[in-house]
Amino acid sequence: MMSLLGRPDVDAGEVFVNFNQNITSLAVATSGSYSLYSLGSVDSTLDKIYHTKSDDLFLIERLFESSLVAIVSQRAPRKLKVCHFKKQSEICNYSYSNTILAVKLNRERLIVCLEESLYIHNIQDMKVVHTIRDTPCNQLGLCALSSSSDHCYLAYPGSVTSGEVQIFDAINLHAKTMIPAHDTPLAAIAFSPSGTEIATASERGTVIRVFSSQDGSRLFELRRGLKRCVSIVSLSFSTCAEYLVSSSNTETVHIFRLDRSAAENNEHGKQSGDDWMGYSFFRFLSKTVTSYLPTQVTDVFSQGRAFASVTLPEAGVRRMCAITTIQKQLRLLIASQDGYLYVYSIPSIEGAECQLIKRHDLRMDDNYAMDVKGLNSNVCIGGAAGVPNAAAAAAAAGAGGGDGKAADKPGGSNAGASYASAVKGDEPSGSSSSNN
Repeated sequence: MMSLLGRPDVDAGEVFVNFNQNITSLAVATSGSYSLYSLGSVDSTLDKIYHTKSDDLFLIERLFESSLVAIVSQRAPRKLKVCHFKKQSEICNYSYSNTILAVKLNRERLIVCLEESLYIHNIQDMKVVHTIRDTPCNQLGLCALSSSSDHCYLAYPGSVTSGEVQIFDAINLHAKTMIPAHDTPLAAIAFSPSGTEIATASERGTVIRVFSSQDGSRLFELRRGLKRCVSIVSLSFSTCAEYLVSSSNTETVHIFRLDRSAAENNEHGKQSGDDWMGYSFFRFLSKTVTSYLPTQVTDVFSQGRAFASVTLPEAGVRRMCAITTIQKQLRLLIASQDGYLYVYSIPSIEGAECQLIKRHDLRMDDNYAMDVKGLNSNVCIGGAAGVPNAAAAAAAAGAGGGDGKAADKPGGSNAGASYASAVKGDEPSGSSSSNN
């Protein structure tokens, strides 16, 4: 089988892992099944809240703590299924003209990313409200959707030769701004929880930048390293928005602290006493020295360094990282394709080491977890071009293929009610699925 998403882990039968929008849940897909875990007590235990047999999946997105999940299988990479996992039912499915490379959710929108187009669905009824066509070739499906409903922005690459970021207002359906973030093509993008900031990394992987998503102004420039170029795999703001974490194809995970108050003070020169004198002298010295150096060298002086880092056992393993507060403690979570979830404490002092608290094996069976039959409902809200499922494949095979158009009405009142309950029925963290 060809490599989907340019990811060898799919072909190698490795574990697919993905956090939900507010880092309260972890989705894990292995060969022939997938599971959902609660992260509320991850320091000690990893609670499995759902498990089912399924086709081999390469995309899973859960909507916050709701019962709604969006999945794409390797067997049908052009078909998106939206499911109500508590009721063990498929609510709807959509077919597209090409392989689905990414799916993003928030409480207002569902985004489907293809290689040269993006489909924006209304999350409440799954109707397509807008299509962005003829985007620059995006073979990795690189895109980001803010989890905020107040600043519901979509970001995607604006060029194949440089690191342009296009910001699109997914509610008002118009282009917001374009950010010339890097000289080389983008490798990773991520919104802050509020949607007002966006972090970017290029294929070179040495510098990470943070911009305002409102006007494109640069807020932070962070240096991941000097010695080698790397491939950034994961880029994520902490849920408190005070930290940024990145992982790459190396064995090191970097944590950056986004000290906005210090940046503002430095900008306005708000220093006093001996600190002011030392600060002024440092600024004088740095300006004097850097005035004789090339621009590339002077940039290094102004870039922030990692606040803390973690060195994992081996390089070349795809890892998804997140920083969140669990039981009032800040935690770094690292979910890896080789089937482990690492939990680290984050130091309060810059340069100190992150301490490993727990390592969970995601491939081990949980005897107390629920195991239910696969999703096999034929209930459908809409197929390709808004036609029923039976015609979706034919439409997809024709010129233009399936375009993700939604039907005018959900496929039956039961489907509509099921969809509404899945979207709105947020459950307490750590609760288990039922057979009801």
